[in-house]
Amino acid sequence: MKGFSVLFSFSSRLFVNSWQSRCLTNNCFFRRCHSKTVLITQIDMRVRLLPALQDNYMYLLVDEESNEAAIVDPVEPEKVVEAVKQEGVKLTSVLTTHHHWDHSGGNEKLVSLQQGLNVYGGDDRIPALTNKVSHDDKFKVGSLNIQCLFTPCHTSGHICFYVTGQDGQDPAVFTGDTLFIAGCGKFFEGQPDQMYNALINVLSNLPDETKVYCGHEYTVSNLKFAEHVEPSNVDIKEKMSWAQVQRSKDTPTIPSTIGEEKKYNPFMRVRVKSVQDHVGQSEGIATMGALRTEKDGFKPKSAI
Repeated sequence: MKGFSVLFSFSSRLFVNSWQSRCLTNNCFFRRCHSKTVLITQIDMRVRLLPALQDNYMYLLVDEESNEAAIVDPVEPEKVVEAVKQEGVKLTSVLTTHHHWDHSGGNEKLVSLQQGLNVYGGDDRIPALTNKVSHDDKFKVGSLNIQCLFTPCHTSGHICFYVTGQDGQDPAVFTGDTLFIAGCGKFFEGQPDQMYNALINVLSNLPDETKVYCGHEYTVSNLKFAEHVEPSNVDIKEKMSWAQVQRSKDTPTIPSTIGEEKKYNPFMRVRVKSVQDHVGQSEGIATMGALRTEKDGFKPKSAI
């Protein structure tokens, strides 16, 4: 058994190293990025979307008043440093949504490149963590208010970061792998009741105008599943048409809003009868679990 353990440990490291190498050799340093870099301007903040790896997004969040900045999930630290220089801002904080390598794997390199950074996250497995946070913890980046929302399920320590201006206006939420546009993350370390709580009791209660910045460009794929669940939903059809045009130009489909997600995201609609009927359930948590199980094995029909 000892020999097996050593072999398993070696094989695990080999797999992780191989996967990381594939990601790095396929990222934007070696080929065309999966999406264009875009800048979203809000009232008190601006958000620069930085595509990374094969389908990840990093986000440079800038306080317009102080020119202070935070970076969300900086898996490609060199790209972050370049964006900070281009924007002419002072980077002070790292907001890490969860410990998975494609979100936290650049932390240690970034803190070596930029001294004095505060690294926030909700899981001791996050590299270079300096400030462990819990649900409803609050801090500031410049004049921006940051509120931590504990959303375990994808991982047991997942945090979403809710950001508002100094007077509480113009909200945004960075959702990592909990909430995607038209989808949600896999339940790697949690159960349906936890994702139900995260999406329905926590995120759905944010203001409808809250902009949603998620961790991956999965929108078209997610909308194919949404169409399968609710084939008569006009909002899904309209969003799909828009998203396909965006992706044909390598333009990000991010951000959406909380209000929009309630219209076309099946995982935000588990209390809606048409979604419950699709999976043969009559209660929200059971519907959440059935939807996730179906999505995990879903293969969209090929176009004829």
